[in-house]
Amino acid sequence: MSDFKTDQELFWSQDFGNDYIERNQSADLYAANLEFFSKIFSRLKKPPAKVLELGANIGMNIGPIKSLFPEVSISGVEINPKACEILKSTGCDVIEGSILDLNLDEKFDLVFTKGVLIHINPEELKKVYKTLYSNSTQYILVAEYYNPTPVSIDYRGHSDRLFKRDFAGELLSMFKDLDLVDYGFAYHLGAFPQDDITWFLLEKSNA
Repeated sequence: MSDFKTDQELFWSQDFGNDYIERNQSADLYAANLEFFSKIFSRLKKPPAKVLELGANIGMNIGPIKSLFPEVSISGVEINPKACEILKSTGCDVIEGSILDLNLDEKFDLVFTKGVLIHINPEELKKVYKTLYSNSTQYILVAEYYNPTPVSIDYRGHSDRLFKRDFAGELLSMFKDLDLVDYGFAYHLGAFPQDDITWFLLEKSNA
């Protein structure tokens, strides 16, 4: 399995991750993400100066954020080499590698995931939660598939590649100084459709 710690990492770094790139880039998705982040960022006390995305892929989240806040400095962590090459064109700081190996001294106003925690090996989630928390000075955003109890779901014919659970609830339980600012659901039949994801905006109470 090369240098990867989990089967899930290897899965996303190779052919399936490459195919995902082709399926997930369109003007409609860009517009939907523009509306999505505009709504969520309106809940912030002020626009973020520095943002970190874990699992940035080709920048379909970063591009809209840069459109909303041109002055924002964004870093994106991505494991797939092909996606990293495309991500560089967004003007963000590209960090190629695994989220599980991330060790940054830099801090960010907002750290977020969107459709990424659902693909992390559940045994490694606490490590990712610590990364979200330790690299944020104020806000954490998780936009994922929600389920009150952990479940594994078949994903395009593959098992153990997609997991639903209460990611935000686990973060709130793990870090007692986190407060829930807001949350919402993005419906696949909405005016700006998303993939039925639930988002949670958390804030450090001492920020």
